Amino acid sequence: LSGTSVEDPVLMSKIRQNLREKHARHIADLRAYYDSEIQSLKQQLEASHKTASDFCNLYVLNRCDQLDAALNEASARIKALENKNNMLEKQVADWRERFYAASNTSKVLQERIEEMRTSNKDKDNTISRLKSRLTDLEEAFEKAYKLSDNKNTRLKEENKMFQNLLGEYESLGKEHERVKDTLNTTENKLLDANTQISDLKR
Repeated sequence: LSGTSVEDPVLMSKIRQNLREKHARHIADLRAYYDSEIQSLKQQLEASHKTASDFCNLYVLNRCDQLDAALNEASARIKALENKNNMLEKQVADWRERFYAASNTSKVLQERIEEMRTSNKDKDNTISRLKSRLTDLEEAFEKAYKLSDNKNTRLKEENKMFQNLLGEYESLGKEHERVKDTLNTTENKLLDANTQISDLKR
């Protein structure tokens, strides 16, 4: 523009008006463009939200089904374990009673064995004393047989005493054997009871 036209107020007014109109049109175009883009993005976002919502709902339903199945399985497993635990508790109580019974039986048998051993020891001592007396009587019998004037009478008396003593000795011997047999039987029972206790302890 020449210097004259730049200084022309009418021309400058038209130029400014044209610039304002172009600027307004440009702003309007930009606004329309961005409004359209925003609307398109909103539609895409809504569609995305719907798809995501459907997917999430389906995932949640599937997950709920899985968790429900797992819960049912866990409940059944817990029930089975509770039943098994109750059975084991009953079995342990039964074993405990059997163990106590076997222990008491073992204790009673042990006491009986000790009593039999004591009695057997006393009878052994008695048998030893009887053997000693028998020896003394045999010696006395021989002396009496040699020194007695009435040999037949003394012989009968000594023989009678000898036979009585011999009978007592044999009787004690038989009793001693019976006590030994009873002791062996009781010791076998004690061994069986201890074996049972060991099994129950295991």
